[in-house]
Amino acid sequence: MSTIKTRGFKFFWTLVTCIFFIGLFFIPHGISGELKTVNPGYLTVAFNGDMPGTGWQDGKLQGVDGELMQWIAGELGLKVKPALMEWSAEIASVKSGRVDIMHGIMGWTAPRSKALLMSDPIYYYRNGITQKKSNNWSKIADLEGKTVATITGFSWIPELKKIKDLKLKLYDTSDAAIRDVISGRVDCLLADPPLVQYAISMNPDWGLHMLSIEDKNLPEFPTLTGTGVSCFGMNIDSHELLKAVNSKIKEIWASCKNREIAKKYGLSSPSYFVPGNNMRTGVDRPKEWQQPSLGEGCK
Repeated sequence: MSTIKTRGFKFFWTLVTCIFFIGLFFIPHGISGELKTVNPGYLTVAFNGDMPGTGWQDGKLQGVDGELMQWIAGELGLKVKPALMEWSAEIASVKSGRVDIMHGIMGWTAPRSKALLMSDPIYYYRNGITQKKSNNWSKIADLEGKTVATITGFSWIPELKKIKDLKLKLYDTSDAAIRDVISGRVDCLLADPPLVQYAISMNPDWGLHMLSIEDKNLPEFPTLTGTGVSCFGMNIDSHELLKAVNSKIKEIWASCKNREIAKKYGLSSPSYFVPGNNMRTGVDRPKEWQQPSLGEGCK
């Protein structure tokens, strides 16, 4: 009898041990404790509230970028902790470790990739010139001698400064810059194309339109004339978080989730999901890396 009891006891604890380790294997990544975040159990997200990229309503992130971020956080077993701030403060907050991640039509650039870890793309865009409908400026040369507005901290500022006789005026918010285009205090505006497109569609009485820049991939103006890549930014040491976020972005492209969400905010043009020139290989991605595109079932 004692032998049978001993064997039964050993079998019981062997079974318990197996169940324990199987349970550990299947715990979602975010709950397992592998992801280190500023506030355990939460993803602290920096955003500026500019739609259609980012917003906050009813306890959830809104906008194209916002809804995707909210979904990713949930998939990783994390709750979102919002951190609303001006765009110019977002990068500093990520670099200092006060927040985990930033978003909001954030374009990839080589210099920016040296300061932050940047996710794979969530969509693409072509830059444009916002102006009164009485004008039709669509080339870099058209900006010569003009008073041009843009937002503090935007990646194309060094390129705008290269344009002959251009007078640059920086703003903390897109709203203030758009008001000055309407009033005529500036000639035109360079801002996030999805934001401008959304704002103009909601306010047709402004008398503004945005024309995409016709010049493509000019060596002197790579950011202005290249295809923009919208992504998320993380602290330079957050490699595990980057890996986890990118795994979910891969699912987003395969399932058409980014296109479905974008349509809700008026960004229905197929161009938002077509990659342009690949500027990241050899910079923050290996040479064999390819830019994502929509899954076959999305087309």
